[in-house]
Amino acid sequence: MKPLALFGGTFDPVHLGHLSVSWEAAELLDAEVRLMPAHVPPHRHAPTASAAQRVAMLQAALQGQRRLTLDTRELRREGPSYTIDTLRELRAEQGERPLVLLLGADAFAGLPSWHGWRELFDYAHIGVLNRPGIDVAWSVELAFEIAPRRVEDVQVLHDLPAGKVVELEVTPLEISATRIRELLADGRDPRYLLPAGLFDDPALLAPYRQ
Repeated sequence: MKPLALFGGTFDPVHLGHLSVSWEAAELLDAEVRLMPAHVPPHRHAPTASAAQRVAMLQAALQGQRRLTLDTRELRREGPSYTIDTLRELRAEQGERPLVLLLGADAFAGLPSWHGWRELFDYAHIGVLNRPGIDVAWSVELAFEIAPRRVEDVQVLHDLPAGKVVELEVTPLEISATRIRELLADGRDPRYLLPAGLFDDPALLAPYRQ
């Protein structure tokens, strides 16, 4: 059974950096990847675009391919989007299917600040999206927790439902959603930073125009 991998974020807006690392992770893991927009992210400011607007942008961005799909469950949940709640829900749905939580290296380094972070390993593997040549320091607490969980062979993630950590080297696209919002607010056209589908309907990017 192919793993189900989850890539969360505000996607405000979704850009080519999000799609590139998700696609590459899908290939490296031989997994289905779901993009999962957060409702109220606990560690960030509220998104500029509404939940419905972000879903519309993601739907436009994901047209024409089947490897990446959209999961809106966190948008239907009241209050902060805690990853542990999402993983519990998915485990109940998916049975013993391997689940992989995809995290950028910086987000992974901050894992000990997450709600119920040690429980995450009871429900999913973690795939750390690394940029080649860039090392991110881990706290002693995190390093101690993951030392017995680290694997190099992604096939291990196919054989177990949860509990392992694998590092995945992906091609970085240094694209900033903040910068994209600034460009759009200035009336500029970030044509090659965003998926082409977002330019098909002017209403999709309207939340960022002034």
